[in-house]
Amino acid sequence: MIITIDGKACECEKGEFLLQVAKRNGIDIPTLCHHDGLPGQAACRVCLVEVKDGGRSQVTASCVFPVDHEIEVSTNSRKVKEERGMVLALLRMRAPGSEVIANMCEAYGAPKIGRLKPVVDGDKCILCGLCKRACASLGNGAIETLMRGTQKYVGTPYDQPSADCIGCGSCAEVCPTGAIEMKDEKGVRTIWGSEFRLVYCRECGKLIGTEEYMKAAGNTDDLCDDC
Repeated sequence: MIITIDGKACECEKGEFLLQVAKRNGIDIPTLCHHDGLPGQAACRVCLVEVKDGGRSQVTASCVFPVDHEIEVSTNSRKVKEERGMVLALLRMRAPGSEVIANMCEAYGAPKIGRLKPVVDGDKCILCGLCKRACASLGNGAIETLMRGTQKYVGTPYDQPSADCIGCGSCAEVCPTGAIEMKDEKGVRTIWGSEFRLVYCRECGKLIGTEEYMKAAGNTDDLCDDC
């Protein structure tokens, strides 16, 4: 099947998501909440595109739009620019402390919204849910979305060190805005208020993970994948 993205003919399979097709064809669509290992969120709405189908058009999130017939797509139309800019402006109010979002706002011309105040000064989290999904995919569920409304945030139960956390750092790695603080220092990893002893490969010295992660993964020989 052939669809057209920004005037370029792109081959795709039925059911593929637009974002996948665009990336494979070297067409850039900005994203925040998308991760190849945890697809299908549409939480941030930054990956908006305009889809023209016959005489109709709609602006939609490309990461969850499946292609099932020939369509024409624009990633940078006037409608897309306006709506993406407003989405980024609102995300900036949600996470005013994020340098990533600030840079995207500048790059994509997000408007200033003077009548609104930041939800939490210095906050970096956009509540995309990637960290929670990454943790759940490992079977741990050490972090959750807490509170409601404008007070909602991601953390450990009762903001106490979680017995389920293995310090793997997956949540910090998938976070698109740098909201999760993780520090590796002097052989100790600190994350979510807990400390974990780091384990290094006994052959090459490469960092493998924490003791808790090694135990969960069944790695008892202290060797990295390369060794």
